[in-house]
Amino acid sequence: MRSLTGLLPVDTSTYRGDPWVTKFQLLLCLVITFRSMVHVFRKDGGANSIAGIDLDVEGGQNVVAIFAQWGLEQLLLAGLAWLALLRYRGLIPLILLINLLDNVGRILVGRSKPLKIDRPPPGAYGQVIILPFLAVALWRSLPASDRD
Repeated sequence: MRSLTGLLPVDTSTYRGDPWVTKFQLLLCLVITFRSMVHVFRKDGGANSIAGIDLDVEGGQNVVAIFAQWGLEQLLLAGLAWLALLRYRGLIPLILLINLLDNVGRILVGRSKPLKIDRPPPGAYGQVIILPFLAVALWRSLPASDRD
């Protein structure tokens, strides 16, 4: 059994979960950082070139601005994930929980307020594909319960 106390450990410098999860966390950090940089630095924020949103409409530049701001938020989350990976490994379970909730939230919001586009962007598939991996990594990142 796993202990949920690993989400907010007393010792944040010590990681007590499965070793492979830190490698998964590294991959996650790289993907989140890259994705956020695209939204911040790409001319259209990825809105048209990746998501297929028509920007040649009134307010199109506002969509680009929102994508860039969203990219900044993702970059801040990526920074916290890097900080956990490089300095405070005991917080890896908490970071994985935040990523899991972020993906579930984006799926739910995306279904309740869908984009009007010809084809879903890659992230629409990616966030569904990564869910089980995030859930398993989160579970395996938690320390084994003292009752075992």
